[in-house]
This record gives sequence, structure tokens and C-alpha cells, in this order.
Amino acid sequence: MDKKAIELYSPKYYYTCAFGGVLACGLTHTFVTPLDLVKCRRQVDAKLYKGNFDGWSKIYRGEGIRGLYTGWGPTFIGYSFQGAAKYGFYELFKKKYSDIAGEEAAHKYRTIIYLSASASAEVLADIALCPWEALKVRMQTSTEPFAKSTSEGFNKILKQEGLSGFYKGLSPLWARQVPYTMMKFASFEKTVEFIYSSLGKPKQDYNKLEQLGVSFLGGYIAGVFCAIVSHPADTLVSKLNNVKKAEGESTGALSLRLMKELGFKGIWRGLGTRVFMIGTLTALQWLIYDYVKVSTGLPTTGAGEKKK
Repeated sequence: MDKKAIELYSPKYYYTCAFGGVLACGLTHTFVTPLDLVKCRRQVDAKLYKGNFDGWSKIYRGEGIRGLYTGWGPTFIGYSFQGAAKYGFYELFKKKYSDIAGEEAAHKYRTIIYLSASASAEVLADIALCPWEALKVRMQTSTEPFAKSTSEGFNKILKQEGLSGFYKGLSPLWARQVPYTMMKFASFEKTVEFIYSSLGKPKQDYNKLEQLGVSFLGGYIAGVFCAIVSHPADTLVSKLNNVKKAEGESTGALSLRLMKELGFKGIWRGLGTRVFMIGTLTALQWLIYDYVKVSTGLPTTGAGEKKK
């Protein structure tokens, strides 16, 4: 008997999925901080760097390695919280919605289940992420260094703006992350399904290493779609957290003003960098997440998970 085996859809199963989400999102987003740093700064000021390498070179010459990882603290904390909620609640909502639909309808309309479950999970995950995303962007895009540490920056925003300072970007964050996550999970599930059907053998006929390879490939393909769908909102989030509201101006009014200033070309600025970053990020996230599941005796995600 496998002592590591965890019963599917048990509380321990969801805790394991949440832990996998912590590692998948917290570690990967922190790893690509230098990419995110240059992307955010170019979104705010297109003339700042000529490209990624120019940006990294200038930051390294001026601030060293530490400068390239500006904002890594709130990135790690925020995306660890987000990852736990995103993956844990996705698995929970996917099971709940499938049960409501019934076995036959859940399979027939499984893409709708994936989209609904991932959207529900991300709404909750972003509430946990938003304060840390606000701090990260402020640290990365301020003309003068915003704070020397995560705690200093957090206390600075809290003192100057109160709790509202952490959540003024929540609506744009939802606009970015909810479509992103819907695409991330639904396209991953469908891509994995397509890969196994193309290979001609059911998932269970492949060993765990081969299954993890499929997870990585499916994740990269899903990541490309995610980057394109969510990029305009990502640009807006970067601008929102770096521009002060006019007196009496609402977040919605500020968002519209910034959209007009950016224009169509400006809203897509930095897309190439983000496609590379999100493709790599998403592939690594699914690899790490499914590795955690496999290491505890659970099946990888998608394409015929066996119910216990």
C-alpha cells in the first residue's frame, strides 16, 4: 500500500494543491523579477530603456545584482498567497461545479467548468495578491527608490494612503488576472488533452517523468495565450500604481485617462517580453505544481484524472 497516497478531493488533497500553488507561483515569479522589473518600467516610461538587455545593463551598472531584483520581497509574498488560493480553489471549484452539473454534463461542458472554476478562484486569489502587487509596482517603477525593504514600503503606503492605497488597483488587477487565469487553466487542460490524444495512448500509459514533460509543454503553450489576453490590463496596472489620482478622481476615471494617454500602441508596449516571461513562467508553474502532486502520490493535472 502506498503510504504517500492522498485521497482525491479530501481536505488533504486541497491543502496539497494549495501548497503546490505556493511553490509554483511564489518561486517562479520571484525568479523572473529582473524581466518583470524592466517590463514594468518600460510600460511606465517607454524611453527609459531601449530593450531588456539595455535595461538590465543600466540597472546592474547603477545598482548591482540587488537592483535587478528590486521588488522581489512583495513579489514572493504576494504570489505565494495568490498561488495557494489560485490552485487550491481551482481544484475545489472544479469539483464542486462538476458535481452540480452531473458526470455526463460536466464532461460534455468541461471547458465551461474549467473557465468558471478558474475565474472563481482568481477573484479570491487577487484579493490576497493586490496589496503586494501595489507595493511591488511602486518599488519597481518609482523614479526615486520607494523603499529599501518590503516592510518599509508596506508601512509607507499604509501610513500615507491607508488600506485603500493597497487596493486601488484591484479592479484592473481582476481585469488582468481573471482572463489570464481562465486562459491559463482552460487552455492548459485542453492542450494536455490534445497532446495525449495526439500521442495515441492514454495518460496512464506514460510514466510520471513523461507526464511531467507534457505538463511543461502544455504550460508553455497556455502561457503564450495568457500573455496576449491579459497584457493591456497588465500595462494599466503598472501605470495605475505609479500615477497619483487628481483631486476627486475615481479609479475608473483615472483608468480611462491613462488608457487615452497610452493609446493602442502604448497599451501593447512590452508584449514580446511578457510573452517570453509568461510562457516560461506558466510552463514552470505547471511543472512545479504537478511535481508536488506526483511526489505525494497524486496524478498530474488534466486528461483523465482517476477518481478514487
